[in-house]
Amino acid sequence: MRLFLAQSLWSDFQKSFIDKDRWLMYLDGLKMTLLLALVGTIVGIILGLLVALIKYSYSTRKKNKPWLSLLNWVANLYTTVIRGTPVVVQLLILFSLSFMPNGVVASFIGFGVNSGAYVAEVFRSGINSIDVGQMEAGRSLGLSSRATMRYIILPQAIKNILPALFNEFIALVKETSVAGYIAVNDLTKVADRIKGITFVNLPLYIVALMYLCIVYLLTLIQKRIEVRYSRSDRN
Repeated sequence: MRLFLAQSLWSDFQKSFIDKDRWLMYLDGLKMTLLLALVGTIVGIILGLLVALIKYSYSTRKKNKPWLSLLNWVANLYTTVIRGTPVVVQLLILFSLSFMPNGVVASFIGFGVNSGAYVAEVFRSGINSIDVGQMEAGRSLGLSSRATMRYIILPQAIKNILPALFNEFIALVKETSVAGYIAVNDLTKVADRIKGITFVNLPLYIVALMYLCIVYLLTLIQKRIEVRYSRSDRN
């Protein structure tokens, strides 16, 4: 019985991974998954920082100008809508737009926009964690509010939230598994294609193991970063 199961498993593995160099398909899917997560994180950081600065400016200015109030309203609408709707629905809406060239571009934009709504709160909490006296000290030195934010507040805030930003990248690695809904050949889509060709379920287990290894490795790197920064804070 055990011999039969071992032979059956080996046969499924050959069909799913070895035959016709199908391991190359997994490798291509892995590259696409990591690319989607990386681009999505970068776009999310840019959008998140912009939204966080808008909200910070609105909350700290005693007299808000109409344009700043409008920007704050748009920022709040953006975070509310994006955080309140599933990412797969957002991807499908983007992919349905006539000017969207392909699913990969739609995924870059979709995951970036989705990530930005969450990263905005990370940046906002990071900025608020810096003592208000830092801003006052910068202004007393003759720096403008913008320069003080750029050279004094943001460097400290980014240092505090770097582990959280890395965690967002880890989360995106897993979230990109829905990119197959808009015809993107990520890891999950590759597993589904091979499963349809071979009529065995093993590709799903192979991809699940690959995701687990990637996330575990990235989590180890994140912990090393946290330890390194905690040591620098003590020194």
